[in-house]
Amino acid sequence: MRIGVDVLAIGELDRLHTRGWFRQHTYDQEELELAGSLSPSRAREFLAGRFAAKEAVLKVLGTGFGKGISPAHVRVLRDDRSAPVVRLAGAAARRADELGIGAIAVSIAHKDACVVAVAIGGTSPDDTALGPDRAAAGARIALEKIARSRADIGKARNGNA
Repeated sequence: MRIGVDVLAIGELDRLHTRGWFRQHTYDQEELELAGSLSPSRAREFLAGRFAAKEAVLKVLGTGFGKGISPAHVRVLRDDRSAPVVRLAGAAARRADELGIGAIAVSIAHKDACVVAVAIGGTSPDDTALGPDRAAAGARIALEKIARSRADIGKARNGNA
């Protein structure tokens, strides 16, 4: 089993999202269509979550963007219950095959101005059977840690630490 996590501020990509080349390079057409069906604030959150999920998946694959893998090679779509589902293409799919990863589960969580994504790649049926539940638990734990650290920073700034 391989695990990847990514955290970012929702507004971190705002300037890049105004550039058509970035959107086309980063997102699959279906991801952009899903975002287009949402309100502007929800679309902003949605795309930030998808970007974090792509980064988490690349950590599972042991690569970053580049090395032949484009962000659009990692598609984060929705299943019939609107849960995120990963579909790999091109170099990302080849890298997963090299590692023997048969499936990648991902969970995305949003809290205030932060988004976190956790991805779990399984090399056997036992690894992936509880993947989405494990990924969701990992995302919840990461968000709780972020919230605690932000609260601690706030206390320190106010002299209450």
